Amino acid sequence: FENALATDMALGCSTNSVLHLLAIANEAGVPMDLATINAVSAKVPNLCHLAPAGPTHIEDLYAAGGVQAVMKQLADAGLLHTELPTVTGKTLGENLAGAENRDPSAIRPMDNPYSTTGGIAVLWGNIAKDGCVVKRSAVAPEMLAHEGPARVFDSEDEAIAAIYAGQIHPGDVVVIRYEGPKGGPGMREMLNPTSALAGMKLDKTVALITDGRFSGASRGASIGHVSPEAAQGGEIALIEEGDTISIDIPAGKVELKVSDEELERRRANWKAPAPRITTGWLGRYARLVSSANTGAVLK
Repeated sequence: FENALATDMALGCSTNSVLHLLAIANEAGVPMDLATINAVSAKVPNLCHLAPAGPTHIEDLYAAGGVQAVMKQLADAGLLHTELPTVTGKTLGENLAGAENRDPSAIRPMDNPYSTTGGIAVLWGNIAKDGCVVKRSAVAPEMLAHEGPARVFDSEDEAIAAIYAGQIHPGDVVVIRYEGPKGGPGMREMLNPTSALAGMKLDKTVALITDGRFSGASRGASIGHVSPEAAQGGEIALIEEGDTISIDIPAGKVELKVSDEELERRRANWKAPAPRITTGWLGRYARLVSSANTGAVLK
């Protein structure tokens, strides 16, 4: 799992990998949590900026030597467990022996990374007590730290309509909730609102926070997997329009500037909305699914 995480950090890949690896680890009975992800990110540099996060594309990565070339650089730096056996019948180290980086502009060398930390970061705070995830490598430098008023929407569709209607302004923090594993149900990816923000030239001035997830094509300060999710009564459900939200990605923090006493008052008045789907497989899924920070596995 550390090999997969390290490679993902170097590539700057999708936040979806966090969900997948947590779920696989759960099935395999291997201890793994969001703190593990940050620990790996702290020691693995980001070597690739693939579109839309950067100017290179997947075919450029392939021409430069592919994922194997990235892994070879990590292995040479002692960041992979190369003694592990693989499906080829050889160890990982043997598989990587002939790999090389043929284009340092597509795969940066270890001594010239985009950042000394990995492409994904986990944040914690009073609206994400169990953590949330951001694709740090796709965040503009000016948005790594941001503070602004919350613009709150209870569905992805409501948020998209507001973005296209010109109701979102530079400095805002868009909050999309009730789109998590239980609330969705199914945790829809928020590619449409992130694309809408980029299309409106707001991706470098507006942050987005959601208990939903993103695709690998997301960019900007797009923070997902907020746990506990709104449908479980997580603090993201208590945010009100205009509240100030502070984001500090390098420090691993996301905070709602509201007192604990006020949050408790709001919680006393909060009522869980009726489930969107109650029948069939999705109804069962919504009743049984766990939080995103545990891989959204079924209980």
